[in-house]
Amino acid sequence: MLTAADEWHVHQTPEPIAVSGTDRNFYDRSYFGAFDAPSGLMVAVAFGMYPHLNVADAHLTVVVDGVQHSLHASKTLHSDRATLRVGPVAIEIVEPLRQLRVTVDEHDGLAADLTFTGQHFPIEEPRFIYRIGPRTFMDYTRLSQATTVAGWVSVDGVRTTLGDGVMGLRDRSWGIRPTGAPDPQPYLPPREPQFAWLWTPVRLPGRTLFWHLNADAAGRPWNTRATICPDGSGEDGHVHAHGVMTPILHPGTRWVAGAELRVQADDGTDLTLSYAPRTHLEMQGLGYRHPVWSHGLAHGELEVAREAIDLTSPSPDELHRWHRQVLCDVTATDAVTGDAEHGTGVLEHLIIGPYAPLGL
Repeated sequence: MLTAADEWHVHQTPEPIAVSGTDRNFYDRSYFGAFDAPSGLMVAVAFGMYPHLNVADAHLTVVVDGVQHSLHASKTLHSDRATLRVGPVAIEIVEPLRQLRVTVDEHDGLAADLTFTGQHFPIEEPRFIYRIGPRTFMDYTRLSQATTVAGWVSVDGVRTTLGDGVMGLRDRSWGIRPTGAPDPQPYLPPREPQFAWLWTPVRLPGRTLFWHLNADAAGRPWNTRATICPDGSGEDGHVHAHGVMTPILHPGTRWVAGAELRVQADDGTDLTLSYAPRTHLEMQGLGYRHPVWSHGLAHGELEVAREAIDLTSPSPDELHRWHRQVLCDVTATDAVTGDAEHGTGVLEHLIIGPYAPLGL
C-alpha cells in the first residue's frame, strides 16, 4: 500500500510506511503545551495517527478562569500519513527538531495559531517497554523539548497573545501502547490494573529540567530519568541526572496537591525543587482516557465537537478525570549553597491501582 509518505526517506523496515509493522496498537503522536503562570492560562494540543486502525485524531484544550474548553476532531486516515491535519487542527514542520507551527481554524468558538521554537536539542528518553506477563503493553520512544511560544489562542472571540514569559513544551512519541477499542482478551494470569506515571518539566533561569517516573505497585521504577538542558545546548550538552520525587495528594483523591523533587546531576548539581500548584488541566481534554474521544476510536469520515469541563467541580471517583497536568510555581534550592531560584513547572500525573509509596 504505497502512500505519499513513502516519498520521504524515512523507512525503517522493508514495508511501506502505511503498514507500520504488525501490531494494531502502533501509534505516532505529537503533544504541544503553552503555560502562563501569572494568568493561569494553559493551552495544549495533541495530534495522533493510528495506521492499523486507519484513524487520526487531534485535540485543542484551553483553561481559562476555571473552565477547560476542548475541541476534539477525528477522521478516517485512509493510510495518508503525509497530511498532518485532522479537521481544523494542523501541524507544520517549519524546521525539524527545532520549530513547529500548530494552527486550529476557528470552529465553534475555538481557534489558535502557535509557533513552538526549541530552546535546546530534544532529549530522547529511555525506551518505554512494559509487558504484562508475555504480552507487550507498551513499547515506544519519546522525545521532549522545552520551547518558546509565539502566537495566539482564541476562546469565544476573546484572543490572547502568547509570547515572552510563556513556558512552552512539546513531545513526540511513537510505537505501541493501547489505542482504540480495548482488547477483550483478558491478561493471564489475571492481574489488577496498575499504572503509576509522574512527569515534570521545569523551566528555570537559563535551563530546563526534565524528570519522569514509571513505577510498579511497590514503587520500583521501570522507566525513569532526569535531564538538565541548558538553553542552546546540543545533543552532547544535556546533563544527565537522578531524581526522586515525594508527591502529596489531595485527601481522598489520586490528584497531586504538591511535591518535592530531589535531583542530583552528573555535573555536581544538587537541587531540591518544591512545587506550589496554581491551576490544572485534565488530560481527557486531549483525548486521554476520554469516554467518547479516547485515542484511536473511530468516528467516521470526519467528526468535530466542542466540550467544556468545569474544573471547579471535580469527580475523584471517575477514572477518566484522574490524569492531570498541574501548573506550578517551583522553587529550586541548591543543596550546597542554599541559594534559591524560581521557575515554572508542569507536573503531570496518573496513578491507577495500587501504589505503595502513596499508600494506595
